[in-house]
Amino acid sequence: MGKQYGFYCDTERCIKCWACEIACKQWNGIKAGGIARRKVHEAVEGTFPDVKRTFVSMSCMHCQEPACVAVCPAGAITKREEDGIVVVDKEKCIGCHYCFFACPFGVPQYDENGMDKCDCCIGNGVTPGDTPHCVATCPTQALHFGTMEELAEKLGDKKVKQMVSSDSKPSFIAS
Repeated sequence: MGKQYGFYCDTERCIKCWACEIACKQWNGIKAGGIARRKVHEAVEGTFPDVKRTFVSMSCMHCQEPACVAVCPAGAITKREEDGIVVVDKEKCIGCHYCFFACPFGVPQYDENGMDKCDCCIGNGVTPGDTPHCVATCPTQALHFGTMEELAEKLGDKKVKQMVSSDSKPSFIAS
């Protein structure tokens, strides 16, 4: 396998502005109220008045061994060898929803054209290695994209500091 691309969301920077969701819909021609290739989730912990809200922008994780690929009876979902991006051939999709049930992140979405999910913007002209529109739009620079090696190098020190901090809470990593 060649490179493996993925996303990382810095939950300390994400403010739930939804800019990434809107950019994704706009650049992929998805109508308002339609499917969502990227969603901002909120986790709440504590009790009033000591409540902490954490936000994380998530999309397809482009898993190392995608369960969606394994269960697709039509062979509509594949993992690209050169970059690890999981893509869907909508012409092959039969709409069986097997991928949705197999995905541990609940990523696959369905509309009249079959299954849809994040493809790192390669479907709208972004070359792997370039910045997907959701990342480019993030006003707080909470969303990052790159190879797993690049992300680990860029964010490794920060994650190590979070892990060894005595008051650190689990954070979200999208790979």
